[in-house]
Amino acid sequence: MLSTISSSKAQFKVVGYIWSRANMVQDLKKIDLDKITHLNIAFINPTPDGSFKDVPGLDTVVQIAHQKNIKVLMSCGGGSSHAYYAKLLTEKYRKDLVKNFIKVLDKYNLDGIDVDLEGDDIDANYEPFVVGLSKQLTKRKKLLTSAVAWWTRGRITDVALAQFDFINIMAYDKTGPWKPEVAGQHSPISYAEEHLAYWHNERGLKKENLNVGLPFYGYGFGELPSKNRAFRQISWNDVVQKYADRMDHDEIVLPDNGGTLYYNGKKTIKEKTQLALKEGGGVMIWQLLYDSFNEHSLLDLINNTYKSQAVTGK
Repeated sequence: MLSTISSSKAQFKVVGYIWSRANMVQDLKKIDLDKITHLNIAFINPTPDGSFKDVPGLDTVVQIAHQKNIKVLMSCGGGSSHAYYAKLLTEKYRKDLVKNFIKVLDKYNLDGIDVDLEGDDIDANYEPFVVGLSKQLTKRKKLLTSAVAWWTRGRITDVALAQFDFINIMAYDKTGPWKPEVAGQHSPISYAEEHLAYWHNERGLKKENLNVGLPFYGYGFGELPSKNRAFRQISWNDVVQKYADRMDHDEIVLPDNGGTLYYNGKKTIKEKTQLALKEGGGVMIWQLLYDSFNEHSLLDLINNTYKSQAVTGK
C-alpha cells in the first residue's frame, strides 16, 4: 500500500494520539484541531473473544474531526501485553477478527486503522494479520498505519512493513522507571536520528512515510517525592506549571532530594520537528492531552516550526 500514498508528499503530517475514554469529546475540545492532520484513538482493542464493545463518544469525535478535514484512526494494541492477541491472530480466528475490525471502522466512519501491537504481541501471525487488514482497507481507500518501537523492529517483516501507508516511529522510552539503573534522557534527538536512518536506509521506506515520535511527557529518576508517584512520569503541562524556567531545557534536578526529571523541552521539540521536515514526512505525538494548552503549547511550537520552514523553504 505504501506505493499508493508515497507518490505525493502533499502535507507534513501531524499525528496525535488521545485516549479512548468516557470524556473523549471534552478532551478533544481542548485541542487546536487546526494544527493536526491525523487523530489516533488509543486504544480500541477487541475483547478476548474477538468482538468489540461500543466506544461512547467516538461518533461525535469523528464528526468534529472531519469538519476540520482530520483523518481519524482507531489504534489497536498499546504498550502493555495483550495475551489474547496470540490466539486471535492465528489462522483459525484471524479472518473473523479482521471482519470485526472493519465493522468498527464502518460503524464509526473511521479513516483507517493504526496497528500499535508491541512486544510479544508481534509474532509470526502479525504479518498475515496486517496483510488481511490491508486488503480490506485498500478496498475502502482507507489508511493502514503502524506505531513501531526500536526493540521490536526486527520482528516486523518486509512484507508486513509494505502494507502500511506510513509508520509512526516511537523514538522515545529509550529508558524509563522500568530501568532505574539507566537514568537519563529517554528521547534524545540522536535516538530519533537512529530510528530514521534505520527505517529509511536499512528497511527501504521512503522518508515521507516516516513520522518522528515526539513525547509530550518525561520520566523521573532517583530520590523523587515519595508522596507523589506522578513524578515518575511528568507531562509537558506539569513542566510549564511547576518549572517554567526549565522549558527550554531537557532536564530538571530537584533540589530537595536529588531526583532528576528528563523530558523534551522547547528547543529539542523544535529541532526534532526540523529533523522530521528534512528526513521524514511528519511527526507523531504521544499524547496530545499532555500539552499545556497556552502560549507554551508544544503543538503550537510544532505548527509554527513546520509552517515557517515551508514558507522560507529552508
